[in-house]
Amino acid sequence: MSYTAPLKDMLFNIQHLANIEQVAQMPGFEDAGLDTAQAVLEEAAKFTGGVLAPLNFEGDKNPSSWKDGVVTTTPGFKAAFKQFSEGGWQGLQHPVDFGGQGLPKTIGAACIEMTNSANLSFALCPLLSDGAIEALLTAGSDELKATYLEKLVSGEWTGTMNLTEPQAGSDLAMVRSRAEPQADGSYKVFGTKIFITYGEHDMAENIVHLVLARVAGAPEGVKGISLFVVPKFMVNADGSLGARNDVHCVSIEHKMGIKASPTAVLQYGDHGGAVGYIVGEENRGLEYMFIMMNAARYAVGMQGIAVAERSYQQAVQFAKDRVQSRPVDGSIAASAPIIHHPDVKRMLMTMRAYTEGCRAMASVAAAAYDASHHHTDAEVRKQNQAFYEFMVPLVKGYSTEMSLEVTSLGVQVHGGMGFIEETGAAQHYRDAKILTIYEGTTAIQANDLVGRKTARDGGQNAKAIAAQIEKTEAALREQGGANAVAVANRLCTARQAFLEVVDFMVANGRSNPNAAYAGSVPYLMLAGNLVAGWQLARALLVAEELTVKGEDLPFMQAKISTARFYADHLLSKAPAVRDSIVFGAESVTALALDAF
Repeated sequence: MSYTAPLKDMLFNIQHLANIEQVAQMPGFEDAGLDTAQAVLEEAAKFTGGVLAPLNFEGDKNPSSWKDGVVTTTPGFKAAFKQFSEGGWQGLQHPVDFGGQGLPKTIGAACIEMTNSANLSFALCPLLSDGAIEALLTAGSDELKATYLEKLVSGEWTGTMNLTEPQAGSDLAMVRSRAEPQADGSYKVFGTKIFITYGEHDMAENIVHLVLARVAGAPEGVKGISLFVVPKFMVNADGSLGARNDVHCVSIEHKMGIKASPTAVLQYGDHGGAVGYIVGEENRGLEYMFIMMNAARYAVGMQGIAVAERSYQQAVQFAKDRVQSRPVDGSIAASAPIIHHPDVKRMLMTMRAYTEGCRAMASVAAAAYDASHHHTDAEVRKQNQAFYEFMVPLVKGYSTEMSLEVTSLGVQVHGGMGFIEETGAAQHYRDAKILTIYEGTTAIQANDLVGRKTARDGGQNAKAIAAQIEKTEAALREQGGANAVAVANRLCTARQAFLEVVDFMVANGRSNPNAAYAGSVPYLMLAGNLVAGWQLARALLVAEELTVKGEDLPFMQAKISTARFYADHLLSKAPAVRDSIVFGAESVTALALDAF
């Protein structure tokens, strides 16, 4: 159950699809070219493969535990997190001004994938810290930044996001935690928060909670929610830690997967009120929290890619080792490793194609994020921001949904042994399930895609992306090879199906919302399938060119084969998905509620 980072594929994407050398021309990223990317990724691969990966199975067997308010993490996690922090991995993408390395997301995303592939439960702790850092950078006062950011960026302290309450899941308008203003400008926070990832643990000196709560007299609904920093330990004027704050972990959840990650129930204010500090302005908390959530949503998409990669690697190794039955073509007279059997190869190719397609999509999205923040041309920044915002629900929604299929196939490749916990295949499947749920379910991502990202602008952004895809089709046809033309034809059919659904969503988004939103998740899956297939088509073009030059022929041939497989087996599903959306909306809502 070892893990080896797919460095070749990551660097191929970074160089040829995300165009890292263009990113390195932007202000602040001058030293972040391909050489830097390769050096950073190689070091990340050593750490994740050598330190984090061996703890993954142990975390599933021996998860975090709670006793008398104290959470003890899996043996080895505390020491591993110390190495993680001392290695500078928490601050990889964060500003140099606060002790970070200031590297682009294009590089950071690959490192996030490695961390999550190696140990998904462990990786959740730095993921939440990243979100807290982003929120404070965007909306925190100078005093809050000075007090908390350097420690968060270094990994000495960790961060959480506290949204959910027993009565308020995805519907944050129902948040009831309250905050009472104090004479010194602080607040006293009271309430219960649930499902708080790493809300209590033993891996860092302090935990910085970012908490949604209502100030007395605030408007009802989401417009009356504010955001507060509530530290586990108070911070003295000199930066040292002071008294314990009035926030306590009363239990942790017993979960289906990610068992080593402590999911806490936190109680605020049972002993007079937890001291909190407002982030930004009162009643704008949800706006600020969405900064954290958008960062987290992309990262959760990377988790989907990561667990899919880990499952794929394990399935390939098992298929090479497991000897069962003679090949149907008679190529081997005796029983052979099951990788010789056509259906096993189909499953492995499906796993590989999904994973590589989503990795390419996420890499290109990361480069767009970097350009949206650092490019010198305002119009280019605007275009890239629009592209990135369209990509986030696809990276989060499609990549996590595909991870369920990939990890399920991983179990299937193992046969009966996959159903036995000792092989570890089932852990990936169980771990993957939460990814389609937290940071917004797939339906929430899909509703965002329909409402904010498609209907709101009349489908302009979606159609602009389709126009880019059409250019790739033209390039494939110009290349003229059999694989290129076949992929171009599949891509064209999928693009046309996508455009028909875009028009359907624009036409029905407001006038017939039940019809539009009944098809929102299939639309997200169609869009994700198309974009991932598009990126693999771009990869095919590069691989064909480099094959002619004789560069790394086995890798390039594998890339071409994977792109062709994706087009034939996955992109080919697009017309059926279109039909289910455009012609099947009424059947979703036809059954009376009392008939269920």
